[in-house]
Amino acid sequence: MPKKTLQTQSVRQPAKLAARAERNAQQSKPLPELFAGLRADKPGIKYGCLNALRTLSENQPTLLYPEFDRFVALLDSENIILKWGAIIIIGNLAAVDAEDKIGRILDRYLEPISGRVMITAGNTIAGAGKIARAKPRFADRIVHALLRVEEANYQTPECRNVALGHVVNSLDLFFEHIGDPEPVMAFVQRQLGNTRNAVKKKSSAFLKKHGDSRRTGPDGSGKLLARR
Repeated sequence: MPKKTLQTQSVRQPAKLAARAERNAQQSKPLPELFAGLRADKPGIKYGCLNALRTLSENQPTLLYPEFDRFVALLDSENIILKWGAIIIIGNLAAVDAEDKIGRILDRYLEPISGRVMITAGNTIAGAGKIARAKPRFADRIVHALLRVEEANYQTPECRNVALGHVVNSLDLFFEHIGDPEPVMAFVQRQLGNTRNAVKKKSSAFLKKHGDSRRTGPDGSGKLLARR
């Protein structure tokens, strides 16, 4: 039986392929085949390789960081699944973004939050939370984009409700870095009246967790003091 190629392995065992890439981190040997696999005609190969790259971005982001621009290019892909993967991976790479590459594309990255595709927005919302946690100087800019979800135009009202739940989760990731928590707390308070039970529960848990986290700043503004 012919030896399986890395791409063939990735169809069924993306996690094992990612682990192999981690073991060969200095040589990055599996990466060329993984990126080549994204152009494969067979969906199993294409999305197996994408899953392997996503796993690497979670477990070994420094390995993928030199390929950052490849994922930025995929943000404009006509293949929506590749686009989703790129959104998630870029969010994961924020933790190792020593060259501030995300800062140069942040507005472009945040665009899908306003709709219309809820899954694209949801992946972006989650990635934005990771970016804000890793790069606190972008926190308020990201908050501004997230709070606009209340008025965003998705395919259905229920899609917007799902997206609002993602926003609550995302805000929780970087709440300590938010300069002015008052609009955030008011936003989450409003979600207690959301028609989706899951959003109500998330919002209630958020308020219990962060309701006593606000401390008056030195100027008496009531803004959250930065935690270092």
